Parts: sequence; C-alpha cells; structure tokens
Amino acid sequence: MKPSYVIVAVFAVMSLIAFVAFGIDKYRARHDRWRIPESTLLLLAFLGGAVGAFAGMRTFHHKTLHKRFTILVPLFALVQIGVVFWALGWI
Repeated sequence: MKPSYVIVAVFAVMSLIAFVAFGIDKYRARHDRWRIPESTLLLLAFLGGAVGAFAGMRTFHHKTLHKRFTILVPLFALVQIGVVFWALGWI
C-alpha cells in the first residue's frame, strides 16, 4: 500500500471515530449522563478527525455555539484536507 493511501486511511478512520464521539456526547448531554471532555473531542479533531468532527457538529447540532469548536474544527479540517490532497498528488 502506498504511503499516501495510509494517510488517507488514517484520516478516514479518525474522522469516523470523531463523528461517533460527537454523536455519543450529544446523546449523553441530552440524557444527563457522563460527558466526553471537550479537550478529547478537540484532540480527536486535531489528530486527523476534523472532517468527521465537523460533520458531527453539523449532524448532531453539537458544540456549534462554542467559539473554540467553530474556529478550530474547520481550521483543522482545512489543513487535513490539504494534507490529503498533497499526499494524493493533487496539489
């Protein structure tokens, strides 16, 4: 497997994990249960899951009013999309 595909696969898996984490945290918020720390959600986004985190924010309407999330998650996503494009040789 080419290294570029490994990078894409890592970002895809991390995005799926981040998306699910945002969904779980929203569920727990609605049911007054133990929550996933905001730092963990941001770390998942930073470590390659920003596209999934952004999709989770929009799908579950979660953390959309938190300034840190509305700035950092899209910023991380843009950088990660750029890395994927670079890895695939598209830029």
